[in-house]
Amino acid sequence: MNGVNLLFVRSDVIQGKTMSNNKLLATGLIGTLIAALCCFTPILVIFLGIVGLSSIVGYLDYVLLPALGVFILISVYAIWKRGVA
Repeated sequence: MNGVNLLFVRSDVIQGKTMSNNKLLATGLIGTLIAALCCFTPILVIFLGIVGLSSIVGYLDYVLLPALGVFILISVYAIWKRGVA
């Protein structure tokens, strides 16, 4: 009876790891998409102008480009983990 319970527990652990990799990949891809849209299109500049915060547009590159790099690294790591598992 204990062997059957351990089998189900092990199955849940494996599924939990798969879900965590899927969430990591989704986070990386969505973050990359949003950062790329804000970097390469004027969406964020237009939005900041509408809400009256256009004075910070000059500093966006200091935040968006590193964020884009981080999200790309998260995506690559999630894909690598998916291949290893």
